[in-house]
Amino acid sequence: MKIKTLPEYVSVMMDDARNYGYSMPDENRMLLVNWLVVVAFLVFCMVVLGGVTRLTNSGLSMVEWKPVTGWLPPLSEQAWMDEFEKYKAFPEYQKINKGMSLDEFKGIFAFEYAHRVLGRIIGLAFFVPLVLFALMRTIPVHMLPRLLGLLVLGGSQGVMGWIMVKSGLVDHPDVSHYRLTAHLGLASLILAALVWTALEVRSPAIRKVQNSTVTNWSKVVLALVFLQILVGGFVAGLNAGFVYNDWPTMGGGFVPDDIFYMTPWYLNFVENVATIQFTHRLVAYLLFGVALWLFYLCRRRAGAQSKKLAHWMMAAVVLQIFLGIWTLISVVPVSLGAFHQAGGMIVLISSVMLVHSLTRQQIK
Repeated sequence: MKIKTLPEYVSVMMDDARNYGYSMPDENRMLLVNWLVVVAFLVFCMVVLGGVTRLTNSGLSMVEWKPVTGWLPPLSEQAWMDEFEKYKAFPEYQKINKGMSLDEFKGIFAFEYAHRVLGRIIGLAFFVPLVLFALMRTIPVHMLPRLLGLLVLGGSQGVMGWIMVKSGLVDHPDVSHYRLTAHLGLASLILAALVWTALEVRSPAIRKVQNSTVTNWSKVVLALVFLQILVGGFVAGLNAGFVYNDWPTMGGGFVPDDIFYMTPWYLNFVENVATIQFTHRLVAYLLFGVALWLFYLCRRRAGAQSKKLAHWMMAAVVLQIFLGIWTLISVVPVSLGAFHQAGGMIVLISSVMLVHSLTRQQIK
């Protein structure tokens, strides 16, 4: 059938959308799934690299934002010197790194540069195939708003990253922990949305389970995982992992002495490093307990696929708690901090996959 007018084209696309999930060619389905999985993996790497950038104090080494022309690093010794001179004009050099050599500057510059370039690669890896797939009519019409929303979120993440960096290019040479947490939270949301969308394409909803106890508990676990990631952002932003490096106690007791010294009281939950680390621990204990309960329910009532995913989710939670304790008592070395950041994203992915499976499988 030849399509001559825009209304005819839209009509055909809408018919495709209504039939999507059952009549979509397998090769198109897997093409979209593989694309989304690759982008999700790149976002995962981006989050881990962001953690390394934070732990190595490299985030303020690039004092300009050039989203279009910033692909290439300095290519000559003079270009490096010019970049170094720009860095020297800002508080981090003047108050913390005064006397740093050019080679030392190149070391921290490398992490931030890699972080920004990877962000651009992710943008291209999402945008270019999106346009091509849309033109080829590989993407169903009803999925385009979601994918365009992800594109907007990705662009917003780049802007948020620069807003975060700008907060450290002032009198206090450290990024705002509020903005850092927003940056991490948005990255986690994008990763979760990419994974969920890939699962939707791979396994379109044939049967949805409503008001299931198991499903509801899986959503509680996912909410706790996201909350823990946000609290972890505050821990990272305030360097709260470098205080009270004993476990299971904090300064000799279960509750630290300086947990509520700030007034008004609510500031303790966003500014007090002791309270924030204590909250991070409490949410971890709560998450472990609820995840264990969900694991028990899945073992008894869920289908085979959900049982398997419940095992993976529980293993990821246990491993993440172990990594968190090890990182803490080791006073947050870069390697363990990066593994802990990666572990948090793996817990998030496994939780998203379990929720998706439970909402699309019949519960016994």
